[in-house]
Amino acid sequence: MAVTSVDPYITLGVSTDASTDEIKSAYRRVARRLHPDANQNNPGAAVQFQDVTVAYELLIDADRRRAYDSQVARHRSEDNLNFSLRVTPSKRAIVPLPEAQVIYLLAEIYPDPRARDQDQKHETRLNLTLVLDHSNSMNGTRLDKVKVAAHEIVNQLSEGDILSVVSFNDRAEVIIPATPVQNKQALKAKISMMIASGGTEIFKGLSAGVEQNRRFLGPRLVNHVVMLTDGNTFGDHDSCIELARKAAEQGISISAMGLGQEWNDEFLDQLASVTGGTSSYINSASAVVSFLNNHVRNLSNAFAERVRLSVAPDPDVKLESAFKLSPHPQPLAIDDGYIQLGSLQANRHISVLLQFQLPANMPLGFRSVARLVAAGDVLSNQNQYFQSLSDISLEVNENPPPEDPPNVILDALGKLTLYRMQERAQEALASGDIREATRRLENLATRLLAMGEEELANQARSEARRVAHTSNLSDAGRKTLKYQTRFLLLGPSNEDMS
Repeated sequence: MAVTSVDPYITLGVSTDASTDEIKSAYRRVARRLHPDANQNNPGAAVQFQDVTVAYELLIDADRRRAYDSQVARHRSEDNLNFSLRVTPSKRAIVPLPEAQVIYLLAEIYPDPRARDQDQKHETRLNLTLVLDHSNSMNGTRLDKVKVAAHEIVNQLSEGDILSVVSFNDRAEVIIPATPVQNKQALKAKISMMIASGGTEIFKGLSAGVEQNRRFLGPRLVNHVVMLTDGNTFGDHDSCIELARKAAEQGISISAMGLGQEWNDEFLDQLASVTGGTSSYINSASAVVSFLNNHVRNLSNAFAERVRLSVAPDPDVKLESAFKLSPHPQPLAIDDGYIQLGSLQANRHISVLLQFQLPANMPLGFRSVARLVAAGDVLSNQNQYFQSLSDISLEVNENPPPEDPPNVILDALGKLTLYRMQERAQEALASGDIREATRRLENLATRLLAMGEEELANQARSEARRVAHTSNLSDAGRKTLKYQTRFLLLGPSNEDMS
């Protein structure tokens, strides 16, 4: 189900009545920036160059162009919904410097406002797979709460939804093969039969779960795997990540939830990031029910699926990092041609903060920085694929007019700094610099207290004392600081569209 179609006019940046000469000129202009010979080691530029080439070859062939235009005209409808891409730079004019400098772009993807109208609401169908850890460590309250959560998820689902459930310990068992939701009591009875036993091998459970999800894989469904574990897995990390990459190519996203303290947060972060899913920390068994139910409820509100962003910096510009700010803050993988973003909900936008390094000694004048393309499948449209493009430029000026960075970027950077502070503390600790790790945690506590986050500040201060005395963070403290400083990025509410 990997999407290969492109809108050739949007891709080349030409009008639908563009002449052959205009099409050739547009292609040459874009190809100079994206061609692998000029823009090396840039996965975003590579995938965009492929799309630009496909678009050019289609439009330059009169017969193919005519057939494409005819097909689009047949399926064009005023009822078609789309999404928009809005990109805000931290600066629009910069001073050239003898060293490299940083600039930020805030990329925001908004659903069509009509998606919130009752008359336009589209009934989202789920192809949902639950992959549930039932190893020995899940015995007692943990597994009981997971069963309750799974029962409530079954109650939420409609007859048009598909459900499969896989339990795993050191082997995997398909409790409920992928099937349309009909006899809910029978489904819940099967879930209730899970008992805790054995060790933890995530790949076996995840592999069985993805296989079940593939059975009903469809472009008009939200194809999603939710995995919950309370333990670490050994020796199969790489296999899990490779499986996740293949799942993403097919249109399946994976969300990973860690319960308690023993699981590997870096591994679950990576697993979710490569598919456009989310990774989350559930600190107690009592929180499992509401957490899982809220997650599935959000899936049911999907407006567009398989949303992804390709970022093609100019050859002398480097993309250094990407961080999703909303609706679920987390770092994003930038090693592939597309940054996977998962679902775009009908009442929430997606925002991503991108950090770039600009070269030293830039010549004066206007210059391009990066070309961004957001793409995804709008579930309610007959022709689902949609894309939106933004080409960002700035002015290099010895005396630029006074300009404050946009408040939305300043606010995001201020809160992201807190997350980075706990990261730097962990890095200092890993390198054996106990004094630096302690100092960074104390500074984090001070910043959190100034923001009114007293409880989290106390946690940071407690961990600073622990590091000073034991040279280690507690598992609970480390995960709490990591995930709670992420959560602060949401602000007072991420329900931004009502």
